[in-house]
Amino acid sequence: MAAVVARRKHFTYDYRSKQSKYVVQEYAGSKTEDVRYEYRTEKNIQKVVEKKIPEKYIRESSMIRGPKFLVRLRSHTVFENSAVKLFCTVEGYPTPQVNWFKDDVLLDISSGKYFVEGSVGIHSLTIMKCAIDDTAMYTAVATNTHGQASTQASVIVKRPKEEEKPSPYSWMSYQYAILPEIQYTKINITFLETFKVTFGKEGDCVTLACKMTISPNLINLQPEALWYRDEHLLKESKWVKMESGGGVAKLTLTHLAKDDEGLYTLRMVTKGGDAVHRAYVFVEDGPSPVPLAPGAPMDIKIHDANRDYVIVSWKPPNTTTEGPIIGYFVDRCEVGTENWVQCNDSPIKICKYPVSGLFEGHSYYFRVRAVNSHGISRPSRMSEPIAALDPTEFERLYATRLGGKLDVVSYHDDLEGSVRFLLIVEYYFESRTDDIGRTFPRAEGNAPGAPSNVYASETDRTYVVLSWKPPVYHGKAPMWYYIEKSLVGSGSWQRVNTRVPVRSPRYGVFDLAEGKEYLFRILSANMYGTSDPSEPTKPIKTQELRGVPSAPGQVVATRDTDTSVLIQWAPPKEPNNLIGYYIDSCVKGSKDWTSANHKPHSKTKFFVHGLTTGETYVFRVQAINELGLSDESQESAPLCVGAALKLPSAPYDIALLHCDGESMVLNWKRPAHSGGAEVTDYYIDKCNVAKKAWKEVNVPPIKQRLHKVPHLTPGSVYQFRVYAANLVGLGDASVVSPPFKCEAWTMPEPGPAYDLSVTEIRDESAVVEWKTPIYTGASGITGYYVDMCKKGTETWTTANTAAVNHCYLKVKGLETGSSYVFRVRAENAQGIGKSSAPSDPICAKALPGAQEIKCGVDEETGDIYLAFESCQMTEISQFVWKKSYQEITDFSKGISIKTSGKCSTLLFKNPDKDDVGTFSVSVTNTDGASASYKITAEELEKMLALSYDIRNPIIPLKTELSYKILERGRVRFWLQTEGISSAVTYKFFANNKELVNCEQTKMSHDVATGVIELVLDHFTEDSEGTYAVQIQDGRAKAQSSLVLIGDAFKAALAEAEYQRREYIRVKEGPHFSQFLSVNVGEDASVSLICKASNVANLKKESVFHWFKDDVEVIPEVPADLSSGVCKLPLSLFSKKSVGVYKATIGDDRGQDVSQVDISGQVFDNIINELSRVAGASAADLVIHCTAEGIMLQCHMKYYTEEMKITWMQKDAKIKASERMRVGGTPGMATLEIVEPTDKDKGVYTFELIDNEKSYIRTIELSGQVYENAYAEFQRLKAEAYAEKNRGKVVGGLPDVVTIMEKKTLSLTCTVAGDPKPQVTWSKNDQEVEPGDQYVISLDSGKFASLTIKGVTLEDSGKFTMSVVNKYGGESVDIVVSVYKHGDKIPEIKPSPSPKRIMPPVLPIIIPSTAKPSTPASAQSPVPPQAPKSPAPSRGVKSPTPSRRK
Repeated sequence: MAAVVARRKHFTYDYRSKQSKYVVQEYAGSKTEDVRYEYRTEKNIQKVVEKKIPEKYIRESSMIRGPKFLVRLRSHTVFENSAVKLFCTVEGYPTPQVNWFKDDVLLDISSGKYFVEGSVGIHSLTIMKCAIDDTAMYTAVATNTHGQASTQASVIVKRPKEEEKPSPYSWMSYQYAILPEIQYTKINITFLETFKVTFGKEGDCVTLACKMTISPNLINLQPEALWYRDEHLLKESKWVKMESGGGVAKLTLTHLAKDDEGLYTLRMVTKGGDAVHRAYVFVEDGPSPVPLAPGAPMDIKIHDANRDYVIVSWKPPNTTTEGPIIGYFVDRCEVGTENWVQCNDSPIKICKYPVSGLFEGHSYYFRVRAVNSHGISRPSRMSEPIAALDPTEFERLYATRLGGKLDVVSYHDDLEGSVRFLLIVEYYFESRTDDIGRTFPRAEGNAPGAPSNVYASETDRTYVVLSWKPPVYHGKAPMWYYIEKSLVGSGSWQRVNTRVPVRSPRYGVFDLAEGKEYLFRILSANMYGTSDPSEPTKPIKTQELRGVPSAPGQVVATRDTDTSVLIQWAPPKEPNNLIGYYIDSCVKGSKDWTSANHKPHSKTKFFVHGLTTGETYVFRVQAINELGLSDESQESAPLCVGAALKLPSAPYDIALLHCDGESMVLNWKRPAHSGGAEVTDYYIDKCNVAKKAWKEVNVPPIKQRLHKVPHLTPGSVYQFRVYAANLVGLGDASVVSPPFKCEAWTMPEPGPAYDLSVTEIRDESAVVEWKTPIYTGASGITGYYVDMCKKGTETWTTANTAAVNHCYLKVKGLETGSSYVFRVRAENAQGIGKSSAPSDPICAKALPGAQEIKCGVDEETGDIYLAFESCQMTEISQFVWKKSYQEITDFSKGISIKTSGKCSTLLFKNPDKDDVGTFSVSVTNTDGASASYKITAEELEKMLALSYDIRNPIIPLKTELSYKILERGRVRFWLQTEGISSAVTYKFFANNKELVNCEQTKMSHDVATGVIELVLDHFTEDSEGTYAVQIQDGRAKAQSSLVLIGDAFKAALAEAEYQRREYIRVKEGPHFSQFLSVNVGEDASVSLICKASNVANLKKESVFHWFKDDVEVIPEVPADLSSGVCKLPLSLFSKKSVGVYKATIGDDRGQDVSQVDISGQVFDNIINELSRVAGASAADLVIHCTAEGIMLQCHMKYYTEEMKITWMQKDAKIKASERMRVGGTPGMATLEIVEPTDKDKGVYTFELIDNEKSYIRTIELSGQVYENAYAEFQRLKAEAYAEKNRGKVVGGLPDVVTIMEKKTLSLTCTVAGDPKPQVTWSKNDQEVEPGDQYVISLDSGKFASLTIKGVTLEDSGKFTMSVVNKYGGESVDIVVSVYKHGDKIPEIKPSPSPKRIMPPVLPIIIPSTAKPSTPASAQSPVPPQAPKSPAPSRGVKSPTPSRRK
C-alpha cells in the first residue's frame, strides 16, 4: 500500500486543475443526464459480464490485464449532515484491490463514519453524515499485479446558513481545485529490534520481524505496515503471510524460492509520515535432484494470454558451480488438478516459450525446469493461475438505448433465434437507438466488412502477435477472422488459422522463420461470406538470435561494512535484451567461486553480504538475457573486507606541558576512532582570547602529538584546537582547550607527565605507562606516584606508597568490572609536581579471548622467542614490542620481530644475560590488546642450554657400526640412524685412514631407512683393525666405530672365505636360486614353486624332476627351465596331498636338491590359507531341493572336509548322520536334510574358521520358505520314484538289422518296470497287429520279442517298441533292412536314435510301503564323476542285439 501512497503523491497543482475542470463539467446541468445514462450503461454491461463468467466455466476471474475504470467517480456538492455516496466500476485480472484516499491520505474506515462496499467490480464509498471537514478530493486507486488506475471526484459540503464559516472550496473558481490544509497528529515510531540481512535456502521458512514503540499510541490512529520487495508492494498469499499489531510487524515467507530474493522494506505509514527499515534476503539453491544439476529458473511471467495459447517467460538461474544450461522444459497444470504435463518435447534454449493447445475457459498454472549435462533442476515456483480466454470478449458487448430507460446489452455477433441478451426494463418504449442516437439496420444475409489497421503488437524470433481494428458490424450472425501470411518476395499468401476460428481482433502467429520479413492481412467472415482482405501490414521482420550479452565492463569493489562490499560495474556494450546480472565472489588465491546473488539484479551496483572480516576477495559479474549468461567480466582488484574508511574523530584533552613566556609545549590524545586508516597528520589552530581570532599554527602537518607553539605574546591568554587527518581527509576540530596564559614556568617542582596509557588490563590489575615531563623543575626527577580514582567519584588514592623511578607501574587490587581513571605525579628534590591529565577510563576486566605471551625455544633454529596472539586486530593494527616498557628500536644484537596475521614473535638470535627483564607488547587500534612477560636469569640459563642442544644436535643411532659377510666373501660395514636427510654426508675410516668411495670400497645410504653402509670388496688378513664412520646432517653430527681384531677378525675372515668358495660352486653348476615353497593363490589353487639358476648357468643336458615320497611325479605341464620358474600344481588339495616333495635339477656338473614336507603344521597352514580364501568368497546360503530332502548350499572357491566348518540349527551344532548329511563338492559346502519334518524348521548357520577370523552365513528355513522347499522336495521325490519304476528297455535290441528275405527275424529284449509294463510294437509309426507273420510275446513280464516269419522287402523300415506303465515309459527304434537273395549285403551305418521318454500319469502316487533309496552320504572332496562313455557301436549284421545302455 505504501507504493500506492507514494505514487499518489505525484499529484501536482496542474493535475488538480485539470481534475477541477472535469468536476465543473460534471456539474454543468446539460450533460448530467448523459453521464447518468453512461453510468447505467456501464453497469448493465457489467451485469452481463457477471452472468457470462459462470456460463464459460471460468475458474478464475477475467482475462489478465491491468485495472481499468469503466465508470469513474462523479463529484458532489451536499449540505452538512446529509449523506453522499461515490460510485465507480473497475475491471482487471487479477481482480483489482480498491483503496480510498482523502486528499491523498489513506482513508481510515475503522472510525465508522465511512462505509466502503465492493462487489464484482462495483465499488462505493458512503459518507454517512457529512461535515464541513469532509470537503476534500476523494480518490479511488485500483491496483493489481499488472498496474494501477485511479479516478477522482471532489465532495463539497455546504452549510445551510450563509453567515457561518464558508467552505475552503467556496471561493475558488471552477478551474482550480485547492484542497484545505489539514493538520495531522504527529506519530513517532522508533524501531527497537529490526531484521538483518538474511540468508535462506529454497524450501525454508523465514520470518522478518521488527519491534517498535509508537508514540502517541492511539487506538484509532494505528500505523499501517506495508512490506515491499525491491520496491514492489507485497500482498497476502500462500507464499507471504503478514502480521501487525502490538508494536510488532512480521512478514513470513512460508516456502522460500529464489523469486523471494531481494531488498525487503518495511514502511510503517502514519498520517504524519512513516518509519522505514530495509534489509536484503538472499535465497540460495536448494538441494538438486541430481548432483551438479542447475538451479531452478525463477520469475515465471505470463504474456499475451488468449483463448488457446499463452506466452511464458522466465529468468535463468546462475551457474557458477554447475555446468552450462542446455535448455528448459515448460510444464503446465490445470487448476483443480495436480497433473503436471510437459509442454515441449526437447529443451528450448531461450527463456520464452509460447504454450499452445489450451482449452478455452480453463485456467492453468505454469512452471519451468532447467537442463544441463548432469540432469534436470528442481521446478521453479509455479505461476499465478491464468485463464485461457478471448481477451476482447467483453469489449464486444454493446448497449442499445431503446428510449426512456430501456436498454439492450448484447454481443455484436449474436445469432437471431439464439440471441444472448439481457433486458433491463424499467419503462417500456418501442424505439431502438443507441446512446448517441444511432439506429441499427438489420444486416442479415450480408458478409462483414474488411478489418483495418493491422499491426504487430509483439514480435519475437519465431512468432508475431497481430492486432487489428474490427470492421463496423451490426449483424447477429457470429463473425470470425482469417489470418493470412506471406513471405516478403514470395508473392503467395498462406492462411494461418485453418482449424481454429479467431473471434477476437488479436492473434499470435507461430512457427515463423527466424530473421525473415513477412506480410500479414486479415479477413472477416460470417455465415454469409468472407470479406475482402485488409490492407497488408508493412513488412514485419522476426527477431534474429543475437546471442547472449557481452561481458560487463570494469568491476570496482569498495568497502561497505565489516561483512559486506559494494560492487559496481560498467554495463555490457552489447546488452541484447539484458535481463540482469549475477555477481560471484572468490577468496583471493582460490578458485572456489560462489554466487553472491541467486536472482538477476537489474542495476549496475550491488552490496555483497556475508563475507568474512579481514579476508581478501575478488569479484566478477555476468550479464544475462533470455538466451543465458554472458562471459565473465574481468576480476575486480583484490579487496580486504572491512568497514569503509572514514574521517578520523577529533583529538581531545589538549594539555599544556611547558611555557617559557614566548612559546608553549602542547600535547593531546589521539582520536578515539581512526576512521579505518592510520592517523598521520595533525594541525593546530590558536586563538588569542583577547582578539577572538583563530589562526593556523602549522602549515606543514605535525606527525607527533607533541608540539611547541612559538611566537606567542607574553602575558596573553590563548586557546587551542587540533585537527587529525588520515588518507580520507581532515577530521573535525577538537574541543577548544582551556585558556592557557603565556607566562614562564619557574616553579621548582616538575611539570606534568604526559601520554598516559593503560595496558595489560586484566580482571584485577592494569599497567599504567607515561612519558617523562617536559619541565623537570629545579632538579632532576627522582620518582613518580600513580593515583587512581573510580569513575564517577572524586576520591583519588595513590597506588604506590614509594615512588618508582621508571615510567610504568602495574596497579593491582582492582575490583573486577569497575571503571578507573589514573593520573601521574612526578617528584624531584623540591617536591611533587603537577598531576598529569587523567587517563581515559578503563574497565577492570580482561578482553574476551585475551592471551598471554608465550616464551620458548624454537625446535628447529634454537632461537629463544616470545610469541603473542592478539584477540583483536584491525587492518591498520601494529604490534609494538617493548623492554622495560620502552619500545625496542635497536635490532643490532640479533633481536628481530616477525608478524603474521594476529600473531607476532620477538626472536633472540644471540641471547645473553642482557636479555633478562620484562618484555611487553601492545596492539594499536584495538581496545587494549596487550600482555607482558618477565624473563628471569634462571629461566634464561635453561633456555640457553636447550638452545645450544638444538643448534648443535646429535644424530641418534638405532644401531652402532656392525659388519655382515656377503656372497663372494665381501664384507658390509653398516649402521642405522633414527633418520637422515638427503643432504647427509659421511666418511669411513680404516685404521685412521679415510677410505675413498670406489669399486673396492663402495659407500651408500638410504634416506628412507636411515642406513649408511660400506661394502669392502676384498677382505683379507690385511683388513684387521679398527673401522669408524663420521656423519653430518645439517648441524647434527654422529660417530661410531668397530674394532675387528683377534678371534673376532678370524671368525669373520673364515666366514668370508666360505662364502667365496660357495659362490664359485653356485656360479659353475646348476642350482636353485629359490628353494621349494608352497603357494596358495587367491583362486584357491595350491602349487609348489621353486626357481632354478639363471638360464646362462644351465645346459641342454640339465634336467628337472619332481618327486613325492621318493616316487617321481610327472606333471601335466613339464617344467620350463627357460623361464627359471618351475611349478607343480596340487589339484584338489586334501589329506591325500600329504607327503615329502622334492625338486631336483642337475647335469654332468652336479645336482641340486630342494624339498618341502607337507604335513603337520605346514599342512595346517595350507588349510588355513585355503579357508581364508574360501571364507572370503563364500556366498549366501541357498536352498536346493533333491529327491531325498532339502539341501543347504554355500558356494565358495574351494571346499575340503579338512576345513573347520560347522553347521548349526538354532545355535545347536549339527552332527553328521544319515539324516543330516554334511559334505560338499570342491565348489561348495552342503548340508542335506533327508526326509525333512517340521522339527527341521529354523535358522541354519554356516561357519568357516581360519586362524584369524570366522566367516558366517545364515538362512532361515521356516514359514513360506520351508513350505516351498518341502513342496519341491515332494515333487522331486515323486519324480525320482516314477523314474525308478517306469517302464524301461533294459537291453538286447540292436540299432540296425540287415536280413535276407524269406528268413525269420526275431527282435528280443529285456524290459523292466513296477508294475509290469505293457509292450507295444509299431512299424513306421503304425501299430503291428499280431498274426501269422508277426508273433508278439512277453515272457514273465521281462522278455519281450517280435518274431517276423518269412520277411519280405516290404518289412524293411523302422520298427518301434514302446514299454509303458503308470509311471511312464520309453520307446526304442530299430531299423530293419531286407535284401534279396544273391544281392550284396547293403552297408548301412548305424545311427543310434535316443530313447524317447514317456511322461507318467499325473499325479504320481507313491505307495505307502515304498521307501526311497538312500545312497551313501556325500564324500568330499571326491570330484564329480565323469559319465561313462557310451557302449561301442553294435554290429549291423548280427540279428542278436547287444545290451543297450
